[in-house]
Amino acid sequence: MHQALRIFLTEGHCWDDFSRNTYAELFKRLDTNKDGKVDVAELRAGLTAMGVTFRKGAAQKIVESGDKNKDGGLDFNEFSRYLKEHEKKLRLTFKSLDKNNDGRLDASEIKESLGELGIDISKEEAQKILHSIDIDGTMTVDWNEWREHFLFNPATNLEEIIRYWKHSSVLDIGDSLAIPDEFTEEEKITGIWWKQLVAGAMAGAVSRTGTAPLDRMKVFMQVHASRSNKISLVGGFKEMIKEGGVTSFWRGNGINVLKIAPETAIKFTAYERYKKLLSSDGEKVKTQQRFMAGSLAGATAQTIIYPMEVMKTRLALRKTGQYSGMSDCARKILQKEGVKAFYKGYIPNILGIIPYAGIDLAVYESLKNAWLSRYAKDTANPGILVLLGCGTISSTCGQLASYPLALVRTRMQAQASLDGGDKTSMSSLVKNIVAKEGFFGLYRGILPNFMKVIPAVSISYVVYEYTKTGLGISK
Repeated sequence: MHQALRIFLTEGHCWDDFSRNTYAELFKRLDTNKDGKVDVAELRAGLTAMGVTFRKGAAQKIVESGDKNKDGGLDFNEFSRYLKEHEKKLRLTFKSLDKNNDGRLDASEIKESLGELGIDISKEEAQKILHSIDIDGTMTVDWNEWREHFLFNPATNLEEIIRYWKHSSVLDIGDSLAIPDEFTEEEKITGIWWKQLVAGAMAGAVSRTGTAPLDRMKVFMQVHASRSNKISLVGGFKEMIKEGGVTSFWRGNGINVLKIAPETAIKFTAYERYKKLLSSDGEKVKTQQRFMAGSLAGATAQTIIYPMEVMKTRLALRKTGQYSGMSDCARKILQKEGVKAFYKGYIPNILGIIPYAGIDLAVYESLKNAWLSRYAKDTANPGILVLLGCGTISSTCGQLASYPLALVRTRMQAQASLDGGDKTSMSSLVKNIVAKEGFFGLYRGILPNFMKVIPAVSISYVVYEYTKTGLGISK
């Protein structure tokens, strides 16, 4: 790194006249066109020339954060104010990570701090992260090394790893059985968490609406398809158009979108409560405890909103004129079948949470740790393609494991409307399907289910990012 910048970073930490002169000297170097302000291009080019490396988009974020008068650049006061405030955050973070207060961070402290954020890494992985910050090769990081690494990086702490790698609700593929989002203490204090939940809900709504035709086809095949009644994708869509027109593709989508908000809110609240109950006071939350808390939170949310799940299936399978809307559907179910009808298929649905959430979390953690151990040299950021790929693979594996239970749940939900109120238990229904259709009969409708994964993930990611920007959450 450029010697002047090295001196500036190691000596300019007291906010006196000397520090101001040092910042002024750096500002002069960066202000190449001498217009009294540093824009994004000047900041990027100047710091790169001095040997400072930072993530893509970091220069833009620094300017946006410090540009109070919104003129597209930083004048000296804005420049020095940004660095001063940023350094304070870095100092606080460094102190919180320095568990033994010796003024240096070692691999065990990084491992412990990440563990408290919900990420379990090995000592070797912690050493790799440490090595990316360590300048003098001592395998410890002092304050000057910490500041030099992060001062011109918008991320202020190692929590960026969990922000990159948390298994976010941005990947909405129509199922609601995954472990809820993990939020850092900073996100909870600043209120960013609820904006992220809103962005995730918005992404889920648009994603589910965009893939609703495939979702209805999945339900249609789960209930109606058999060896004697084979339904192809093209044939199924033709039948839907013939019976109800193109708009029939979106039957059941309204309530599917409507249930996102209450389910997200209940799951998040319950997850935080269960984590506190399962972990000792002041002790970090381990992966196993996260899985248990997430599964219990999912079960709690599903128990409360399950009547909406039953209505979604009934509305998706309804014929033209059968129901005038959601309220009419609820009223007719209540009148004809009673309150119990709203919980048909509840047991297989709850049982499905364990294989889905467990395998989803296990696969994602394995893929995440594999990437961190092999490729996390200069940054914890894996890039969006890796993140989306890991999320898609883990969710797909979870779906494969829990799909038979999802099919049984859907058939039980649809029983009354199809069989005139015939009551079939879960076990007898499974035996009947296997006897008549074989083991793969439990996977009817899996094709449209998998077909919607990639478009659902793509749509939800794009909408999530745009909504975050609209809500003022920087990337």
